[in-house]
Amino acid sequence: MKVRLVDIAHARSGDKGNIANVGVIALEPRWYPLIVRELTVERVAAHYAGAIQGRVERFELANLHAMNFLLHGALDGGGTLSLRTDAQGKVFSTSMLRLVLDVPDAEARALGLPAAP
Repeated sequence: MKVRLVDIAHARSGDKGNIANVGVIALEPRWYPLIVRELTVERVAAHYAGAIQGRVERFELANLHAMNFLLHGALDGGGTLSLRTDAQGKVFSTSMLRLVLDVPDAEARALGLPAAP
């Protein structure tokens, strides 16, 4: 089953210098393990290919049912140097939520996941 991340998680983003910071929070604690499994460093790096110049770091915050990603080289030098429309990285969370996850049908039903329209 196709599941949109936006239907199972919140996200917030911001910046520090040339690094965008994206937090992803499961809407339901039972969905957190799935999000951890699906949002790998490799998957996130591929999603932002061409938009970031550096590596992706991932930090798990299991007690909050959340993860935090640092996207290095994402802001063309940062807010005071960049000519980008979004020099503070606010849209990176919206972009993250556009990911679509492929979840086996039985697992999706067991977790009560909403199917992508």
